Amino acid sequence: MDSSPSDTLASKTIRRLLSLRNEQGVWEGHLSSSALSTATAVIALKSYGQYDDLVQRGIQWLEQNQNTDGGWGDTVQCISNISTTALCWAALPDGPSAARAEQWLPVPLPKAIERRYGKDRTFSVPILTALTIGGRLGADGWSKVPQLPFELAACPHQWFQWLRLPVVSYALPALIAIGLARHRNRPVFGLTTFRNALTTRVLKILTNIQPSNGGFLEATPLTSFVAMSLIAAGLRNHPVTEKCIGFLRQSIREDGSWPIDTNLSTWVTTLAINALDPALIDNKKSLTNWLLKQQFQTEHPYTHAAPGAWSWTNLPGAVPDADDTAGALLALHRLGARDPKIERGIEWLLDLQNSDGGMPTFCRGWGHLPFDRSGADLTAHAVRAWVAWRPLVSPRLQQRIDRAIRDSLRFFEHVQKSDGSWVPLWFGSEHAPNEENRTFGTARVVMAIRNPKGIQWLIAAQNPDGGWGGAPGVESSIEETALALTAIVHDAPEPVLQSGYNWLAAKTANGTEFPCTPIGFYFASLWYFEELYPIIFAASALQAVEDRLKLRVAAL
Repeated sequence: MDSSPSDTLASKTIRRLLSLRNEQGVWEGHLSSSALSTATAVIALKSYGQYDDLVQRGIQWLEQNQNTDGGWGDTVQCISNISTTALCWAALPDGPSAARAEQWLPVPLPKAIERRYGKDRTFSVPILTALTIGGRLGADGWSKVPQLPFELAACPHQWFQWLRLPVVSYALPALIAIGLARHRNRPVFGLTTFRNALTTRVLKILTNIQPSNGGFLEATPLTSFVAMSLIAAGLRNHPVTEKCIGFLRQSIREDGSWPIDTNLSTWVTTLAINALDPALIDNKKSLTNWLLKQQFQTEHPYTHAAPGAWSWTNLPGAVPDADDTAGALLALHRLGARDPKIERGIEWLLDLQNSDGGMPTFCRGWGHLPFDRSGADLTAHAVRAWVAWRPLVSPRLQQRIDRAIRDSLRFFEHVQKSDGSWVPLWFGSEHAPNEENRTFGTARVVMAIRNPKGIQWLIAAQNPDGGWGGAPGVESSIEETALALTAIVHDAPEPVLQSGYNWLAAKTANGTEFPCTPIGFYFASLWYFEELYPIIFAASALQAVEDRLKLRVAAL
């Protein structure tokens, strides 16, 4: 389709989105490079004692992307934060960049890191471990690293939700490796013999849950923490260590950086499908087959999740989760798919629902740490999937869906803030109060249930420039503006929609440029951006607004 004066803003954006499919006809996307990921990979490779060329490339990238204040944010667009700056300081050799980082960091550093994360040790203990391995906490560094109870990994996995582990469900590899490193370097009196006796067993568990390519969750930080910790525990030549290092070698980018995760191919593909009019998708059959192929057909060795779910990527480190399963089910419905395996996915989501009516990310019942609790955004996505498929499933499954939706509505009512907004679990806003992206959370819930109070909150949250940020008054972004418009398109006054549309037209240079904004919480307050997000979200919003306002020509 050639560009012409009659092109609408939506049609230009859609054409751009469709052009970004790979040779398989799916979307792979491109995640931002991450200073945190790069720092952890450098520490792991430096500890390994080989691949000095990769270490030097990583160090050079870090030095070139240091913020003017001496710190680092998670992406090149982020403000400096304590976690990433501490890890970069641990990765760098002594010199001007390290000195500026040290000056930026608070004192005493271990206490400040522990305050940042509270009782959730998923990230605080790995950071302290990296600082110790990097030589930044002195000769007694291991005394500042809390001992993680790695021996509990030897318990039956059915017990995990009752054991109240100090790390979230997806961090089991870090629990094992970091706990073992601390034990080997500073054993706890009275538990040494007991922990020594269980070491072989927990290492076998770690070996069994490692993906074939070595990358736990396809995530550079988690894989790096496991590698550096096993090396510190005297296990440099262990097969798990070797595979971790292999993953890091394969995932470095040309510029010497590492992303936070390899890619979000399944997630962005489902987002793209769900953003498009099905009539515009010319490869529905191949997309359907590709998505069905990504469904897990056996119990997952990592989380022991039952068959039937989807993950964010088609790569070996993938782990099934609620949000990606809901997205895949919606995409398959939009593609007109009909397959018995789809009902298994619907039931998988139903089985995951927590007793409070909300949806967790990975595992039912792990509710005592932030990233294992129910989330309004996850629950809203599941409700949309259930509603879409309800007319097409058996009466028995319809009854289950009805009960699940009733419980979800109860959950939404319970967690809705007094002002009408909802806080999401997995997406934040770096500049919003408490880093809470209420625009994202409220938009997701309103898309599911069109709650009047939530709609009014979104309308009131519009900035004077016509766009939306993560909260009222936060700088507008394409991602949040598009999500807000999509949520309120059927209910907002036309001037609200027109001003939002105008803002998107100006920000995207009339559908030709799509600058990203860090929008994500990932792995315990870790920011990232994805180059497809603004294009996908804008495509959805612009189509909806043009339909509502009967726009046929891009006027700006």
